[in-house]
Amino acid sequence: MASGSPDDSGRQAALPWTPDVSESATEALQALDTYKKKDPSKVVVRFKAVGNAPIMRQNFYKITASNRFQAVIQFLRKELGWKAGDPLFTYINLAFSPAPDDTVSNLYKSFATEGHLIVNYSTTAAWG
Repeated sequence: MASGSPDDSGRQAALPWTPDVSESATEALQALDTYKKKDPSKVVVRFKAVGNAPIMRQNFYKITASNRFQAVIQFLRKELGWKAGDPLFTYINLAFSPAPDDTVSNLYKSFATEGHLIVNYSTTAAWG
């Protein structure tokens, strides 16, 4: 007979395990707190110009790992002196353009090369 189904007398049979709601809520809150914590560690990002983009004087920077890639884009715009409307295309390892909401930490863990994350930038779309 399946657990939780009525037995011959019409009563519900006891489940072998019933979750404690307060225990589940506590675990869920702990998981959310862990996710919300900012990663204080830094990631070395190396900027490389592509095509006719200006070359930066300094191309290695330490950026907080928990930042979104959008923060890297804004930082790069500021360093280059570009306005929000000026075209800027960014790529990781000359391969793909990351989403602005990707975290620097995740990109670093997945695509780091020689201990740093390579971010290529261009004034025109270089790859699809």
